[in-house]
Amino acid sequence: MIVMSDLHNPVLDWFDEHARELPWRGNDASVWSVMVSEFMLQQTPVARVLPVHAQWLERWPTPAALAAEEPGEAVRAWGRLGYPRRALRLHAAATAIVEQHGGVVPDTYAELLGLPGVGDYTAAAIASFGYGRREVVLDTNVRRVFARALSGQEFPHTSVRKAERELATSLLPDDPPTAATWAVAVMELGALVCTASSPGCERCPIQDSCAWLAAGKPAWDGPARKAQTYAGTDRQVRGRLLAVLRDAPGAVPKARLDVVWSLAEQRERALESLVADGLVVRDGALYALP
Repeated sequence: MIVMSDLHNPVLDWFDEHARELPWRGNDASVWSVMVSEFMLQQTPVARVLPVHAQWLERWPTPAALAAEEPGEAVRAWGRLGYPRRALRLHAAATAIVEQHGGVVPDTYAELLGLPGVGDYTAAAIASFGYGRREVVLDTNVRRVFARALSGQEFPHTSVRKAERELATSLLPDDPPTAATWAVAVMELGALVCTASSPGCERCPIQDSCAWLAAGKPAWDGPARKAQTYAGTDRQVRGRLLAVLRDAPGAVPKARLDVVWSLAEQRERALESLVADGLVVRDGALYALP
């Protein structure tokens, strides 16, 4: 049976020594900075987020600054981070913060969950990392560390299960600030050491307690993990269409969008989906960011 200190102390000590210096983690980082980073880091590596996050905070240092702009400016500033609906959701969240919370990012999980585009993970992460609250933060990295160290499985199940959440809750230190540090420390361990492929078990601070390592690192025997593709997909077409609109000072004629992709049926489908998602507005034969 694993004693809590067998996990807490080694992971927290490791984090003290190996944590990356990231702008949303500094003592002077605003909660808004934390919130922006959480939106941007969804399915996007830290290296790609860093320059966009810096530009975003310089232009919009507060929720009110972003809410004062048109949503299309958020999409334009999002650049090539991918999944641009996140930009619209962050703009909508900023607007709600101004209208419902006096321009201050709310500090409770329940209030954060009520913001547009904020789900369970994001609400818990902002409350924990931004306000030092005691919350269960379950991202892909955290879930993988727990699956290996405690359940002896290479990967967690596709969706969070009740037993997994209960286990994560039982592991939270009682002291809220320590619990918040624990949450980010486990996440960092999963990002830097207990990675999805080629995990550095020899560098892991809890290797002596890891059930997966003790079992000989058995391969995942659950449902096949789907590899994400991009080339040739509607996502790629949407990205090319948005690139034209981001670079244009105003609305562009349909003819300028027709040349970005040769397959007309796929191009039209991608364009219609952008309009349906609110990322593009159409006025006759002219298209623009909202």
